[in-house]
Amino acid sequence: MTVYLPFDPAPRAPKTALPPMSCDSQFHVLGPVDRYPVRPGAVYEMPSATIETALKLHATLGITRGVIVQPTTYGADHAVTVDGLALAGPNYRGCANAAVFAEKDDRYLQRLHDAGVRGARFTRAGLGISFEGAAFARTLDRIRALGWYVKVQPEVDGIAKNIAPFERLDIPVLLDHMGRPDPQAGGDDPSLRKVLDLLKRGNVWVMLSLTEKVSRAGPPWDDVVPIVHRLIAAAPDRVVWGSDWPHPVSTKQPPNEGDLLDFIDRALPDNAARHAVLVANPGRFFGFDA
Repeated sequence: MTVYLPFDPAPRAPKTALPPMSCDSQFHVLGPVDRYPVRPGAVYEMPSATIETALKLHATLGITRGVIVQPTTYGADHAVTVDGLALAGPNYRGCANAAVFAEKDDRYLQRLHDAGVRGARFTRAGLGISFEGAAFARTLDRIRALGWYVKVQPEVDGIAKNIAPFERLDIPVLLDHMGRPDPQAGGDDPSLRKVLDLLKRGNVWVMLSLTEKVSRAGPPWDDVVPIVHRLIAAAPDRVVWGSDWPHPVSTKQPPNEGDLLDFIDRALPDNAARHAVLVANPGRFFGFDA
């Protein structure tokens, strides 16, 4: 297993306080290993990224809502996410890994729903979990029946490479990591063009995340600001933000979460956009305001 770098152990608060009820729309929970066994063939593990550590991080940042996204580390076994939701409380939701539909029955899926899971993530091919043909169609039918959303992780070189099966769905779709465009390509980047085109559909949403890996310029990631502006202009009511803590598969030192939120403060055009991305939009999409 490749050794990836751990998260910053000393997160700081952002320079500008977050609005009340701000949401971290994607973070992962992992470990401890004696309680949550890693699946054979898992690409990564990070046993110190426990739910207790995540909640301390959120308290430091001023975040009171969040979405635990099941890591591929555990595949279809969602015990770490279910237990995390129980500890975090009603202001938190979960997103399953789509592998659960290949390995678990409807009773298990209902347990996830009752715990607060409201979506299923389809991860990039390199993480070892994928669907094809009839299995993919059956999975979508079950997601639709549960009333969940579909979450799509882009390939490393952009979502244009793997979005085709999800383009015409009639259920809510959340695109991770801004679609992972190349800032150097500007408006000609195929993944950015694809995301902007999909945002014309009322059921497609996008998440501002993975800033540190999308950027080609490095901190403070100012080359990503124009991308954020274009996404906000295209769908101001369908953009959310996620930390992606603990920043899995990082071969460079992951950023401090305070720096990530300072970037969001600089990139968003005004307080109204800030409130929409951090509070109002995730409140509607994840069902906090229902």
